[in-house]
Amino acid sequence: MKKIIAILVFFTVANLSAQKTSFSDKALAEKMVTLDGKQISFENILNEYKGKTVVIDVWASWCSDCIKGMPNVKKLQEEYGNEDTVFLFLSLDRVEDSWHKGIEKYNVEGEHYFIQAGWKASKFCADIELDWIPRYMIVDKEGNIAYYKAIKANDEQFINHLKFLQ
Repeated sequence: MKKIIAILVFFTVANLSAQKTSFSDKALAEKMVTLDGKQISFENILNEYKGKTVVIDVWASWCSDCIKGMPNVKKLQEEYGNEDTVFLFLSLDRVEDSWHKGIEKYNVEGEHYFIQAGWKASKFCADIELDWIPRYMIVDKEGNIAYYKAIKANDEQFINHLKFLQ
């Protein structure tokens, strides 16, 4: 039993130490699109929410797993949404019109930006080693990545990190 616990602790620590704590300069410089069609760098997006915990949801309206996960995101918003926590939705829809329609259709509430470069060309997506959506991340009040990778909004470790940052 002690051996099993030691192995679990090792893998947990190894997993946490492998997580990135900051975004690359290329990712920060990437331009994204606001709901009103203006371009803004990812760095400026993060700067808008400095001093707040930022929950990032990388999603797309065509992604069935993203849509299935929305009820869990809404639960998180109900439980942890406050003046110190922002829910930031970064869309990988193929066109802006689909992005706008998806926000409305699925009643996605929060701050919204469109990753115009698309999944394959995006420096942001490359930097976070995006291999699946939805992808959830947490950025702390200082702008550091506090939780690097979750693919489910009800992931226990993800939620524990969010609780800790409250």
